[in-house]
Amino acid sequence: MLLRLLLLFPIISLSQDKESICGIWLEEEKQSHIEIYQTDSGDYEGKIIWLAEPLDKNGNIKLDKENPDKNLRHKTIKGLIIITDLELIDEDKWGNGNIYDARSGKTYSLNARLENKNTLFMRGYIGFSLIGRTTTWTRIEPALKVEKGVKIDH
Repeated sequence: MLLRLLLLFPIISLSQDKESICGIWLEEEKQSHIEIYQTDSGDYEGKIIWLAEPLDKNGNIKLDKENPDKNLRHKTIKGLIIITDLELIDEDKWGNGNIYDARSGKTYSLNARLENKNTLFMRGYIGFSLIGRTTTWTRIEPALKVEKGVKIDH
């Protein structure tokens, strides 16, 4: 019985590693929460589920106005899928993905690495990963949070 449990342990550990990137993350500039989840096809996506400032300077809901595809500029920023095609490469590394920057309307190649359970390094780049930018995201609890007396609903 003990031998069977020991043989199953690596399988259990591997399945936990595959999903360890999943969760809700606060991006480095602290302006949005992004939920990363595994898709039915096995890759990973991330969508914006909360914005610190959901309204533009005119009081309208923020739209994806910088999108290079004019047909998509009517989409709201909240709910926008910004991470696509991210694949598990190793136990704490993901790659071959893309990340969309709604601020600029640009899409970059993406690699990600978990430093620890609550710290995620995201590297966006064009061409080679040596030429790019790394940002640090922090895991947050999925429960409702209260900031400035307002509940944040994910």
